[in-house]
Amino acid sequence: MSIREEIERMECETLSPYAALSVNSRGRDVCEEQCDIRPVFQRDRDRILHSKAFRRLKNKTQVFLTPRGDHYRTRLSHTLEVSQNARTIAKALRLNEDLVEAIALGHDLGHTPFGHAGEFALNEVCSDGFKHNEQSVRIVEKLEKDGQGLNLTWEVRDGILNHQSRLMPHTLEGKIVRLSDKIAYINHDIDDAIRAQVLKEEDIPLELKKTLGFTTRQRLNTLIHNIIMNSMGKDDIIMSPEVEEAMIELRRFMFQNVYENPVAKGEEVKAKAMLKQLFYYYMEHIELLPEKFLRMRGEGEKDERIVCDYISGMTDQYAIAKFSEYFLPQAWQVDGY
Repeated sequence: MSIREEIERMECETLSPYAALSVNSRGRDVCEEQCDIRPVFQRDRDRILHSKAFRRLKNKTQVFLTPRGDHYRTRLSHTLEVSQNARTIAKALRLNEDLVEAIALGHDLGHTPFGHAGEFALNEVCSDGFKHNEQSVRIVEKLEKDGQGLNLTWEVRDGILNHQSRLMPHTLEGKIVRLSDKIAYINHDIDDAIRAQVLKEEDIPLELKKTLGFTTRQRLNTLIHNIIMNSMGKDDIIMSPEVEEAMIELRRFMFQNVYENPVAKGEEVKAKAMLKQLFYYYMEHIELLPEKFLRMRGEGEKDERIVCDYISGMTDQYAIAKFSEYFLPQAWQVDGY
C-alpha cells in the first residue's frame, strides 16, 4: 500500500461522513497517474501554491490602493487568512482540510490589479463581462503553465468558482471557504481601516459589538465558533440566525464606511481609468502581448478576452509601469551632454 493509499484509508476512517473524501473525487478533466504520496486535493493545493498567479497576489491590492505602510493586507495575505480560518473550521468538523486549503488558496487567483476597482473596470470594457471568480477558474484551467492549466479536480474548481455570496459550492469544504472569505475580509479590513484612520473601533455599532465582540480577535472567535457549533454533525455549513444577521450588518457597515469611503477609495477613479486605457491600447496593439497570449488567438479566443487575461494578471506595480511606458513621456538624453 502506498503512502497516498494509507492517507486515503485514514480519511475514510476518521473524517466526517459528510466530508469530501479524496478517493471519491470526481477527478480531473485530463486523467493523470496518481501521486504515490499525496491524495488528489493535497496535490491540487501544492499546484496552486507553486503557480505564478499565486505569487503575484503579494503585489495586488486588497482594499487600500498603494498604501504607505508595511502592514496593510494584500491579496496574498487576505488569501492566507481565509485559508487559516477555513482550516480551523474544517479540522473541528472533521472535514477535508486539503480540499479546504486548495480552494482557499485558489479562490482569488483571478483578481485584477487594484482590487475590485480593476474588476469593475474590465467588466465595463469587455463585452462578455469580467468576474474575478470566473477568471480564477480560467487561470487554473487554461492560463497557468503557458496554456496547459493546472488540471485541478472538479471539487477544487467548484469551490473556487462558487466562493461568492450569490453562489453556493457543492461541497461542505467549499461552503466553509465561502464563509471564511467574508469572515476574513470583514475583520482584517476593519483592522486596516483603523490603521489608516478611516475608521475607529468606536464607530462600529454597539449592538453589533455586543453580538460579535469588541475587538477583531473576539469577532473572529465568535464567528468561527458559531459556524462550528451550528454545523457540527450536519450536512451543511450554517450559522445561528442572530450571528449571521450581525455579520451581514457588519458587512453593510463596512460598505458604507470603508469600501465606499472617498478617503479609502480616492485613487480608484485613477486606477479604473488607467486599466481602461491599457485595455483600449492593447486592443489596438495586440501584437504587444506576450507570445503565449497571442497563441490563444489561433485557438479561437476573442481579442477582448485575451487582453483581459493579460491585464487582470498584472500586479499593481506592473500595471503602473506599462501605463507609464505607453502614455507618459520618457526622459531621454543626447550623447555627450
